[in-house]
Amino acid sequence: MTITITTAPCCWGVDDVKNPNLPAWERVFDEAAAAGYGGLELGPYGYVPLESERVAKALQGRKLFIVAGTIFDDLVSPANQANLLRQTDEICAVITRLPQPEPAPGQRFTTPYLTVMDWGHDERDYAAGHSERAPRLSDEAWAGMVANIKAIAEVAMSKYGVRAVIHPHAGGYIEFADEIDRIASDIPAELAGFCIDTGHTYYAGMDPVETLKEYADRLDYVHFKDIDETVFRRVLGEKIRFFEACAQGVMCPIGRGVIDYPAVKQALEEIGYHGFITVEQERDPSSVAGSLADVKVSRDYLRSVGF
Repeated sequence: MTITITTAPCCWGVDDVKNPNLPAWERVFDEAAAAGYGGLELGPYGYVPLESERVAKALQGRKLFIVAGTIFDDLVSPANQANLLRQTDEICAVITRLPQPEPAPGQRFTTPYLTVMDWGHDERDYAAGHSERAPRLSDEAWAGMVANIKAIAEVAMSKYGVRAVIHPHAGGYIEFADEIDRIASDIPAELAGFCIDTGHTYYAGMDPVETLKEYADRLDYVHFKDIDETVFRRVLGEKIRFFEACAQGVMCPIGRGVIDYPAVKQALEEIGYHGFITVEQERDPSSVAGSLADVKVSRDYLRSVGF
């Protein structure tokens, strides 16, 4: 198993680019390198400048590479397709010009990836982690979401050679087991893969180990998180948005939470996964002072269990 561990700006509280408390992107680069990571994701659209020469110079100066870009937006509305495709073009045009790692032997698709996540629906945000009360899309609305994802994936690959990977995400319309199974049926494997996230999988009531195994044939990229079980049980009993739960510390450094990472490692070995795994820990950006220490704890723990 050839694995490279990377990280992402969400560990510094970067999810909503409109949040006035976000740290400078250069600080994220500095601290990712200081914590021992060789690479990271670009983060949500609009955070890191879409200026490839400037960003490439910043990465090279820190000996970093970019593993993926991100679309984190409303995937459901047909009216949003033009916006989604504009983001696809702009993100892919930049990430394909940034420093890249050497491909891992056995890796199915080379970096950079484009992680594709649904977001922006109050009715699902407040139902994150609650499959029984989360509304499902109508067949018509689902078909619209599938069409948007297919369009994103086609543009990313045909114009830029970038593999789109669908990321089930707490608080979006692709979160729970039935929705992941349905999207796997409706989006052909040759068009888009999956990015399975251990934390979001657990948050949605699934077993991360079994989910990785179930979608092994679509698994092009992986996200690692850990969950503070005490906080998780408390926030599940509240009417709370997903990122409000994150601000309360539901995500913790890897190795300090409930997810069994030795078992995750065994599962990835069994399915023969090779490639990249990105460490994430969503948090409120007002607590960014703890980010460097936390991402280092996660990296050190993963190294201790063989990653």
